[in-house]
Amino acid sequence: MWLCAPRFDSPSVFARLLDRAGGGAWETAVEGAGPPEQEYAGDTLVLRGRWTTPTGSAVAHDFLAARPPESDDVRGLVPEGMLVRLLTCERGRVLVRHRLDARPDYARRPARWTAASAGGAREETAGLWLETAADGAVDTPAPRVGADGSLTVETLLPEGATLAVALGHEGARPGPLTVAGARGLLDRTLAAWHAWADRNPYGGRHGSAQVRRSALVLRGLMSSDTGALIAAPTTSLPEWPGGTRNWDYRYLWHRDAALVVLVLMRLGHRAEAGRYLRVLVRHCRATRGALSPMLDLDGGGGIPETELGHLEGYRGSRPVRIGNDAEEQRQLDVYGQVLDAALVYQQVTKGTRRALDGEELAALFGVVDVACRSWREPDDGIWEVRAAPRHWTSSKLYLWVCLDRGIRLAELAGAAPPGAATWRAERDALREDILTRGVDESSGAFVQSYGARTTDASLLRMPLLGFLPGDDPRVLATIERVEAELGEDGWLVHRYDPVATRDGIEGPEGGFLLCSFDMVSALVLAGRHEEARRRFEALCARAGRFGLFAEEMTADGTMLGNYPQAFTHLGLIEAAMNLDAAEDREALHTWAGRIAG
Repeated sequence: MWLCAPRFDSPSVFARLLDRAGGGAWETAVEGAGPPEQEYAGDTLVLRGRWTTPTGSAVAHDFLAARPPESDDVRGLVPEGMLVRLLTCERGRVLVRHRLDARPDYARRPARWTAASAGGAREETAGLWLETAADGAVDTPAPRVGADGSLTVETLLPEGATLAVALGHEGARPGPLTVAGARGLLDRTLAAWHAWADRNPYGGRHGSAQVRRSALVLRGLMSSDTGALIAAPTTSLPEWPGGTRNWDYRYLWHRDAALVVLVLMRLGHRAEAGRYLRVLVRHCRATRGALSPMLDLDGGGGIPETELGHLEGYRGSRPVRIGNDAEEQRQLDVYGQVLDAALVYQQVTKGTRRALDGEELAALFGVVDVACRSWREPDDGIWEVRAAPRHWTSSKLYLWVCLDRGIRLAELAGAAPPGAATWRAERDALREDILTRGVDESSGAFVQSYGARTTDASLLRMPLLGFLPGDDPRVLATIERVEAELGEDGWLVHRYDPVATRDGIEGPEGGFLLCSFDMVSALVLAGRHEEARRRFEALCARAGRFGLFAEEMTADGTMLGNYPQAFTHLGLIEAAMNLDAAEDREALHTWAGRIAG
């Protein structure tokens, strides 16, 4: 189990995921039964579990309580600030036991529970509260504090009776819990998720259920308070078993957030797309265009990387890290990611109240000015390697995107930024630079960095961004080379060769799922539709039991890296939509070139 409270980037309260003995967990058991059979309740993030015992059966709903907005609020979901477990005996009788072994502050501090009411308790270290309630002639059980500091709630439920347990942070404590109130929370949460999912249901022909699930995952990774999209809700799940490639992903990366804006626009969630884009625009304004790669959930920095030596790591994979030093890197690709999303958003919303205003456009034009001055310089690249900066071809590609989208955004707005003439000249010079220095003469394929012979799966995005047509010989040669050198088993694609790349980090890693879905999209634009469809189906067939994907995977289907991963689900949705449009070449290339329809 893994739970941070009250925010994604807060210290953990339960961290058994990273230390089985010392991390702490909230265990729910029904006597005489093994682990429950679990599934999501339709198109929601409410988890439903069932137990069957010799004496009866029970069903439980686990959920982070939420409600629909009271007005046309772009947040779409309003969090209630509590985790609820609602368990009902459906047949016979069942003995239910909750054990909360809280280990606050990444298991660095002891829990201190005290009774707060007849059915409640308060934990002082992390500022938590617990409330319980029962019905059906069952007295509300009083939580018991054990000698080891854990908290236990136990009761025998007859048929039809329900036990509700709610855990939350002191900043969001409601009144006394009742079963009727907990059921109301469940109903409102289900309604909120269904309303969000039904607003613009995906009706494509490829992976429709998986696309809907991926969209829900992305919404679940968004902070309703600040508008930030985190890369994943976990830290230090290894990219290889026992390895050291273990990173903290509980923060906002500009490239993830920009991609989710594009996906939300394609799914029809324009109001929310605008809200998340404006998180990025505010950072553009605050930094005068000199973007950092990542932010905390408040839109600020200061997230130094620290190792937690007292935690054993997931299946012994050390170190466990909190914070991320990638914040200090120079990653020039983010400039293009942000401008790409901004152009698409403005094309769709121009003339409406949701369109970007003059000040917001000026902040974005500041980013273009910085890109104009910076494209001849090396950077740390999209993969955040911990080695000397290089002239990464993918960074040059996205800098070209920044200049191209900036020019077109200014034209769309009827604006004339002071540097606009320079932007056009520099865009053309950069394009020529990429086509001259970024291509291997012998194979005709794009290379990972200037002067290198190695390839890189990030180059598959060349046609997806309108830099070249999908059937350009250089694009086709790049697809072939990526598959030959980085492909595995006909469906999995590694992002690069760690040894040949000299990325400054020890050990291997799994296949990168975003790149595997990017291969699907690249094949669609190359006209190889059947091959793309086979790959897409092979990838979707390997989703986890709840339809979720991690960052990476091995050829035998083992998930690796932080989970669930926004990047992967973004790539899946993009690939599905490209497959849906496969027979409409004009529509495909119109989207890739971000040409307003």
